[in-house]
Amino acid sequence: MEKQQQTWDEIAGLVNRVVAELDADDFDAILAITRGGMIPGALVSQALGLRNVLTAAVMFYDETDKPLKEPHFLQFPADPLLLDKRILIVDDVWDSGKTAVAVRERVRQAGGRPTLAVLHFKPTKNRFPGDRPDHWASETDAWIVYPWDPEQGWIEPRTISSA
Repeated sequence: MEKQQQTWDEIAGLVNRVVAELDADDFDAILAITRGGMIPGALVSQALGLRNVLTAAVMFYDETDKPLKEPHFLQFPADPLLLDKRILIVDDVWDSGKTAVAVRERVRQAGGRPTLAVLHFKPTKNRFPGDRPDHWASETDAWIVYPWDPEQGWIEPRTISSA
């Protein structure tokens, strides 16, 4: 599979493309999906001048990397923070769509009105026919390596000692 290394300048361009389609007055809060959506969420927050930034952490695998039947929400805003609110959900990539769809549905269940924005959309990997993000900057089938990814070499890998 082709790998696409993203630079910070390329990320800025992608964020600008997404933000150009949005109006800050249309949203009450941003919900960044951890971990990949945290940096794009912060950049979108800055660009739109939105200070209310929430996070959602979702896991689809157990501690042995066995797939779970349903998503496990490790952290999610309480329903009163979402009720009757216009929520801009931000993530780095819609690959299969599982995470984005789970978060969007959870926002709806809490009474929020979600809009979903990602930097990269992978339509050929999408597991939800007829569904897609509301906003995206680029379509690709490549494996995306973001500048904040440890694979970029900015951080030393950690080893776990068995002391």
